[in-house]
Amino acid sequence: MAHPPKAIQESNAEPQLSPEAREKVELAKTFAFHLLKGIKQIGMYRHNESRFPEFLGKALESITTYTDKFGPLSMKVEQQNFLLLGESLFSEDTPLPYKFFRDGIRQLIFRPGLTVEELTTFTLIALSEPERGAEDVLAQLWRASMEHVEYVVVEGFSMENASEEEVQVEVDKVVGYLYSRLQTNSDDYLRFARVSAEDLDAKLDGVEQIRGLVVGGRHASDELKAKLQREVSEEENARLFPKLVSAVFQVVEGGVDDAFLLEEIFVQLLDMLLLQDDFGTINQIVLKLRALSQREGSEDLAKMLENFLHKMGEEQRLMRVGESLKSTRPKNPADVSRYLQVLGRDSIIPLLSVLESIEVADNRTLLCDALAGFAREVPEPFVARLMSERPQTVRDMVYILEKSNHPDRVKMFGQVLKSPNLVVKLEVLNIIGRGRTGEARRIIADALTDSISQVRMLAAKLLPEFDRDKGYADLMRLVREPGFDKKTPDERAAVYAAIGSTGTPGALSMMQQMLATKPSLLNKKRVLEDKLLAIHGLGGACSIQGYKLLQAVVEDKSQPLEVLTSARKAMYQTKKALFGDSALSEET
Repeated sequence: MAHPPKAIQESNAEPQLSPEAREKVELAKTFAFHLLKGIKQIGMYRHNESRFPEFLGKALESITTYTDKFGPLSMKVEQQNFLLLGESLFSEDTPLPYKFFRDGIRQLIFRPGLTVEELTTFTLIALSEPERGAEDVLAQLWRASMEHVEYVVVEGFSMENASEEEVQVEVDKVVGYLYSRLQTNSDDYLRFARVSAEDLDAKLDGVEQIRGLVVGGRHASDELKAKLQREVSEEENARLFPKLVSAVFQVVEGGVDDAFLLEEIFVQLLDMLLLQDDFGTINQIVLKLRALSQREGSEDLAKMLENFLHKMGEEQRLMRVGESLKSTRPKNPADVSRYLQVLGRDSIIPLLSVLESIEVADNRTLLCDALAGFAREVPEPFVARLMSERPQTVRDMVYILEKSNHPDRVKMFGQVLKSPNLVVKLEVLNIIGRGRTGEARRIIADALTDSISQVRMLAAKLLPEFDRDKGYADLMRLVREPGFDKKTPDERAAVYAAIGSTGTPGALSMMQQMLATKPSLLNKKRVLEDKLLAIHGLGGACSIQGYKLLQAVVEDKSQPLEVLTSARKAMYQTKKALFGDSALSEET
């Protein structure tokens, strides 16, 4: 066997290229650059075969310059690049070398006289996708039988007791030998070389011995299959589409004549990315298009951006977004939010339809937040749904209008109070109560006469939060009405608690007078009820003064047992509200 350590040492050394070698490398890099660019352009315009020679014109010019001056261009094929004299030829990541490498191709040779037809055939082979049903690259090269394109194939090398580096050294020598055999001036030449056990003997120049040469394969384990599937999935989801988008924008920046075709490409990309739930890459496309459209003389790109945003908001695509959000949380909610925020007004109705189908609460909130951006300028679709029979729809519309901060939103909420759904009415009333506006107070005051007692009780509780003096006056007017005594005990207690919460001197004085009233034989029950209501009022005050008045009631042993018990409970709750649990533990 050859001496691997020496070979490895030589391969790791930094070669000092001569001026001629450096010129070879630079010309080869120029060819590789134009070839890759031509492959990308043909990949985008596959239907326009008449332009293929145009796309490959500079690549053909570059390879012709090289071969005219230096003869055949022989490139070593590695997994991630083509090499010449140890120098990488591609300046960017590309899957092109791997397509040839995985089929065993280790050397590609372009001979003088390469025609545009041959270069086009080679390009189409490079663009083919065997994983999607096309023939493998090796079979296509064999069938094409191009006169000026040759290649060396190595299959199934395995060397006993040899490291991977040693195997690579020996294989490189074999490839070099075969390449030398391809270099002939006769008409009887090979277009390819395939290495197998029968093809090789042990007397190749520079290789002393090859041991354990095996042609064959082994079955992949389940673990290996799973690993490969994960890698393929990662390649498709994490790297493939971003690279594809990057390639498209390279073409855009290079100048495109067919704007309609480019627009179609972006739409197809959009659909593919939506199927992958890759909202992040879609957002990058929007940002890039917006940046390009802001350049001087980029009216076509501005129009393209407008059309792309319109396509993003079309019903069928938003339904796809809805399917993604329906029952599972997105991996990157912020990406989904950014996608929704760039949509136009024509997306409002489709988005409202999507909202109806979403089951995950967080996803509903995400979509409602996006819709809130429209509601301030276009409130009508949301107001129309406030009277929906579906409580969740009403909640969503109230949330959207509230978040939009529309100046008339409180007036809009007033319509919801006509809804027969109690839960919705209470939720909306609480939202209105946070408004602190004159219109909000008017709606709350009107709710004191609602047909449902729970609504009236909540309205009484909220009213003092606007203006305590006015609230006290309105509530006292309610108490003096003839029908107040016929209301339920809970409602009367709620009204007195609301009166106490105003904290006005009149409210506390009234409670104190009610507690000081002495019962007679005829009004004993009425006085007891009034005293219990007064206790509710002092508890509602939740103040130091109210606490002291309750304490005085507890110490007054002449009070009925029911009053003492209620006062003690109210005093406990007031102390807890004022001083927290720590005060209660200290007392204990």
